[in-house]
Amino acid sequence: MEEEKESSPDDLQEALPEEHQELLVQPPQCLRGEEAPGRAAPGLFAHLEMLEKQAHEAAMKEEAAEQQEKKLSRLKSRVQELRLQRDQLREKVEQQEQPGKGGAASAPAQPSARAVLEWKIKSLKSMLQLFYLTGISGKLTKQGVCFCISTAYEGTYLDFYYLDLLTKPAVRIHRHSIPTFIPLEQISKKFLQTDIRRFLALLSDHLNAYVGRRHQAEQLQEHFSDQIVGTMQRNSLCNLLVFNYKVLIDKQPFQLSARLLYGDLCSRLPTQVTISSTEDSPTSLAETAAAHSDLLRRVALHKAFPSLLSTQGAP
Repeated sequence: MEEEKESSPDDLQEALPEEHQELLVQPPQCLRGEEAPGRAAPGLFAHLEMLEKQAHEAAMKEEAAEQQEKKLSRLKSRVQELRLQRDQLREKVEQQEQPGKGGAASAPAQPSARAVLEWKIKSLKSMLQLFYLTGISGKLTKQGVCFCISTAYEGTYLDFYYLDLLTKPAVRIHRHSIPTFIPLEQISKKFLQTDIRRFLALLSDHLNAYVGRRHQAEQLQEHFSDQIVGTMQRNSLCNLLVFNYKVLIDKQPFQLSARLLYGDLCSRLPTQVTISSTEDSPTSLAETAAAHSDLLRRVALHKAFPSLLSTQGAP
């Protein structure tokens, strides 16, 4: 019986196919205790996730900024287009209202009433979009257009007023919520038929100035009631305010009387301020009254009052 011959490693390598012979020479990395390619440490995954998150956030911010810039550019372009249309419409209307030059033969034909009405409606549509940026919005109705004028003071919206206009056969006011003390009739007679844009802008100035003056008086009564003597007197338009307030001069209490007149109804600051005291008041009180009068002409009432109190007793 023949003895079995022990096989050497070289004999085994020769017996195996070529594609398996490399396993005897160089075992896989996983058998050698090394990490296989593609397997990352746990910290590397966290770092990659953080980088992906940052890249995504940066892309979102960049996209939002680009969209905002495009939107702003479109709005600016739209405003320019509306202004151009407004100027063109205004020029057409002026040409219609002016008599022809160079005799009757060269006078242009007068447009029909329907054409004039179509121009007015087109102009109103353009102004609706343009006025929206200035606190005036509106919508077309079956008989004309309805405007909403929003008022605000120091970034706070206060009141909203509505104006319903009819455009047939001529532009006229149908109904409104404008206070009776606002000179609506005077403004409409002057600009409603000739320049509706200026009519709305001037009416908005009157309303915003009124609510601004009223807001100042209300803030004064609310925050400085302990310094006000008696009750503040004011008219409906809030363009005349009269009140008394306390001051200390050399640690002695005195009383001053204030009278604020707003001659410009489109302004929130008074045009005339009178601060008076009794005849037997010391000279220093008269000097204080003069300083208070000057400050109230330049600064809103409720903002100036803390300064008036801080200057009490000044020589």
